[in-house]
Amino acid sequence: MHPAPSALRSAVAAATIALLATAVGCAPQPDDKASGGSSSSASAAGSTCAKGKLATRTSGKLTIATDEPAYEPWFKDDKPANGEGFESAVAYAVAKQLGYDKSAVVWQSVPFNKAFAPGVKTFDFDINQVSISTERKKAVDFSSGYYDVRQAVIALKGSKAAKATSIADLKGLKLGAQVGTTSLNYISDVVKPSQEAAAYSKNDQAISALKNGQVDAIVTDLPTAFYVTAAQVTNAKIVGQFENQSGTPEQFGLVLDKGSDLTSCVSSAVDSLREDGTLAKLEKQWLSDAVDAPVLK
Repeated sequence: MHPAPSALRSAVAAATIALLATAVGCAPQPDDKASGGSSSSASAAGSTCAKGKLATRTSGKLTIATDEPAYEPWFKDDKPANGEGFESAVAYAVAKQLGYDKSAVVWQSVPFNKAFAPGVKTFDFDINQVSISTERKKAVDFSSGYYDVRQAVIALKGSKAAKATSIADLKGLKLGAQVGTTSLNYISDVVKPSQEAAAYSKNDQAISALKNGQVDAIVTDLPTAFYVTAAQVTNAKIVGQFENQSGTPEQFGLVLDKGSDLTSCVSSAVDSLREDGTLAKLEKQWLSDAVDAPVLK
């Protein structure tokens, strides 16, 4: 999933700033809030977000969750606490904005699907490439989006799948993706293949299936696709990326407990990091290899 072209990013940024005039933490969907229904003005959020003194799960600490293993380029060396990799860096930047230094951050391992499943959460927020969606907002809150994302197709070089230039070319193939992801949704909703997609509990299982020829191609976010083809399956290539559906950018958001008192504060922190250029700087630093891939139509 590669960041949208600069023109699109500019348009999205402009739209986001306009929305912030009336609400904090709005989702990219115009008919709902990223927080899953809770909203507050920026000034109201500012008055209740005392730095370092939020109503976190552990007083004076900020508990952040992600999956295990934690993949590059989102994290580095499977160590979320080292501050390296895009999402680790974003997490610490949000923590700092909220008034918590690195020593006050506690990391927790939570499986991807469990992060946004119904039920009380054991973390203050989760960061794990979780796309904001209306369906997920029924069970959890989301912060404002911290990254605009695209889905991509990976296939082994020289294979039939590697020669695909359109969505129609993918319909007869055996495709795979991690369960519960928008990657899997793109297979079922956009490609609509003639055979059922293979769903894997972990992304590394999908990658292994590609290596072993159990599937013709897999779908992941674009930065992950660039890492997979550069470091994990070097005899694979990125076939292409999908367009955003309905003209709305897909965005990753921080996941919070449904109705969390922290949602407006975390959204305000993300918004500040976007406005002061921090998110763009971190994206350039950690995701710079994710250049544009052909668009599959």
